[in-house]
Amino acid sequence: LVVVFIFSWVGVVTAFSPSPPLLQRCRTVAAKRPAGLLIHLAPASRRSSSASSSSLNLFDKMFEEEGPLGKGITVGKVQVALDCINRDNNSIFTFLEKAAADGGSEPYELAQLTNTVCLALMRKSDEWVGACSDSKWFKWDDAGKAESLYNDWANREAAKFEKEYVPSAADSKEAVSGGPTTAVVSIIIEIQGDTTKFDGAGFSIAGTKEVLSSIASDVIVSDGECTNAVEVFWTPSDKEEVLTKHDLLMDFPEIIDL
Repeated sequence: LVVVFIFSWVGVVTAFSPSPPLLQRCRTVAAKRPAGLLIHLAPASRRSSSASSSSLNLFDKMFEEEGPLGKGITVGKVQVALDCINRDNNSIFTFLEKAAADGGSEPYELAQLTNTVCLALMRKSDEWVGACSDSKWFKWDDAGKAESLYNDWANREAAKFEKEYVPSAADSKEAVSGGPTTAVVSIIIEIQGDTTKFDGAGFSIAGTKEVLSSIASDVIVSDGECTNAVEVFWTPSDKEEVLTKHDLLMDFPEIIDL
């Protein structure tokens, strides 16, 4: 089981299960994006549910073994943009830093971390300015492909930043500073089954809440054993950096205005 928390002038919280390095680890990472540096990335397809792929999935699922959350494996992601007026102790930044510093390496601890991040985002719904989501289902025989897609999506986010650091518990207790900014929190997850809902984030506040609620509920099923991998990124994490609406458009073109 692998867990990674990425903060930065981008913040990231990541939890992996069997990932490339097949070992158990728990680390917190923050990636820093220097001010003024804009990375252009081609957005991943928003939907993988074309008529042909849906028909193929239905055929494949007929022969899949049923698990606690359904059949096969789903790789999904959800991204939420927030308009943060300040960075005080009640801000999403403070929560993410503390969550990354306190997170453990056991399956349930990683699942609980993801659950609490989703709940924190839902409680900040009055600050949302945009969101998006995507997912793809795989049969168990294609577990390697599922892991590959998960790694690809995680690498796309990590590639937007050029520096990583491992925050300590003391980092989350530092004096809060910095002014208003846009923030983006990205959750990338590989989870067993096909019941977790990913469609709808960005099309409405209610749809975005439904996606986050579904993830929050499913990750803790069977004490987190159904969660193969999770990674949470956020930006900015540097208390002096500001993410502008222009930065949001250039770095996260897939996010839909709410």
